[in-house]
Amino acid sequence: MPLNRDSVFPATAEDWQPFHSRRSVVHSTEGIVACTQPLAARCGLKILEAGGNAADAAVAVAAGLNLTEPCSTGIGGDMFCLFYDAKTKKVEAMNGSGRAGMKYSLENVRSKLGLKEGEEGRIPLKNPLTVTVPGAAAGWVDTVERFGSGKLTLEQILTPAIEMGEKGYPISDIASHGWRSGAQSLMGASPNYAELLIKDDAAPGGYRGPKPGELFKAPNLALTFRTLAKEGKKGFYTGRIAEQIVKVVQDQGGMLELEDLQRHMELGTEPVEPISYVFRGQGYGKTKGKFTESDQGDHGVEVWEHPPNGQGIVALMTLGIMEALEEAGKIPTFKENEHNSAEYLHAIIESLRIAFADASWWVSDPACSKIPMKELVSKEYLAERAKLFDPTKASKEIFDVGSPAHNHCDTVYFSVSDKYGNAISFINSNFMGFGSAIIPKGCGFSLQNRGGNFSLVKGHPNAIAPGKRPYHTIIPALTTNVHDGSLHSVYGVMGGFMQPQGHVQVLLNMLAFKYNPQAALDAPRICIGADQIPGSSQGQKVFLEDGISDEVCEKLKAMGHEAVILRGYMENTMFGRGQVIRAHEEDGQIIYSAGSDPRGDGGAYPA
Repeated sequence: MPLNRDSVFPATAEDWQPFHSRRSVVHSTEGIVACTQPLAARCGLKILEAGGNAADAAVAVAAGLNLTEPCSTGIGGDMFCLFYDAKTKKVEAMNGSGRAGMKYSLENVRSKLGLKEGEEGRIPLKNPLTVTVPGAAAGWVDTVERFGSGKLTLEQILTPAIEMGEKGYPISDIASHGWRSGAQSLMGASPNYAELLIKDDAAPGGYRGPKPGELFKAPNLALTFRTLAKEGKKGFYTGRIAEQIVKVVQDQGGMLELEDLQRHMELGTEPVEPISYVFRGQGYGKTKGKFTESDQGDHGVEVWEHPPNGQGIVALMTLGIMEALEEAGKIPTFKENEHNSAEYLHAIIESLRIAFADASWWVSDPACSKIPMKELVSKEYLAERAKLFDPTKASKEIFDVGSPAHNHCDTVYFSVSDKYGNAISFINSNFMGFGSAIIPKGCGFSLQNRGGNFSLVKGHPNAIAPGKRPYHTIIPALTTNVHDGSLHSVYGVMGGFMQPQGHVQVLLNMLAFKYNPQAALDAPRICIGADQIPGSSQGQKVFLEDGISDEVCEKLKAMGHEAVILRGYMENTMFGRGQVIRAHEEDGQIIYSAGSDPRGDGGAYPA
């Protein structure tokens, strides 16, 4: 039996939710779009109202976000999604990440960068060698074909975004800030920067990003969408668009070729088996009978993430380590008023570090390296890893913590549900800001720089190689109820290596501390390792968001953590931006309850 309203609003007293937002939880029986840009949400709502399902609407939202927030996302980047099918109660995953070109051997790339034998090095993040084949275009097409309603064509789905690009649209505040901040990168990356900027003689270099509320037109991007809508993947990965992608990358010093794009088109987006972990920790497994109308079944949630080359496994491992620590008596079942206490945050920090240590080695392209995914999320392995935890002090030597240097919110995550009970967790990204900031002529979008996550160390599972996909930070998440397989929530937190950290904290806010979806996003978060160079484990800092007390910060320092509180809005962009849609049932009707992160533009919008 599905969950009831008390599962969404379980708090015993409002006192346990001190982090109130100006935003309220949004409810609907017809579906919800939760995303960072209102105009992009409107693209998705139009599709829901036209009879499309959550997957159809998600692609419309992705296109709308490319227009309204190109400093984070776009068709020149990659995408991943998790889709919940209400009829089958099955969770399916799509990996829409692109691959390195066939000339990108480790030897060629190291030679291009002038690296000497024995010198590790990395690809500079604004270098054309970071441009991998964009996977988003194929991902959008394949999402509609695999998960869509079948009632609407791709042209109908992309029409709201096409019309918006041609007519023009005003820019939101936070998107404007990111856009204007990236203007110099655009101007320095390729000669086609004017396609994404506004001519202004008073601005440095004569161009700038749009101001808040200023109208921006994107006819070239609208034309790109029209081409994709009419010709499908062939219109993007061959012909004019593909030729311009290859030309501009090669002109700037990269090695991408037309055959690389055509190869991706032929391979398509990869349907993959999602990975999961059943979580019953922090008292949630003992709530049987509280949130359903009967005591039947086994309570708990199954947490679903994308497998590598995405880093979703970090979130699952962290939850498993936390559960193992609780079972071993090393941490308590935290009470509602112990949220963001020093003891709780210490457990989160150390569990994340252990999980990131494994991820830094194992998260790579499974087509090129054998990854023991089931073993990594097994209770036996996680219980063994939990033995590294010391409840009294921070570990100083564990762990090579992935590459948590790039905790940029230069990604868009959004979630969509529909009146049929389906839901999709969707993420699309350029990686860092405008990505490489390189713009193919006449196309209206910038190309990602995801190849910057490749290792240049021979023998490393994530070492760059022809046709290989790099370590990916972007991860959607979804949870189902263990007792009947019904939808519990779709959620995600964008922001580089902050993403699995955000997944864990937001989910535990709901499960352990009984926060509703909006309060779960409002609550202050922590972020580990945000200032480290890629691959470094030295001087690992813990950043605390404003709202976590000075007393807690001092206690963490006493445990050996290099803790610091970041204050002010722009500092808080480090902690990501999330969306949550919860589901429960009353009187035979599914009811969605959604929250949207106050750290971003946008909100949750009911159909």
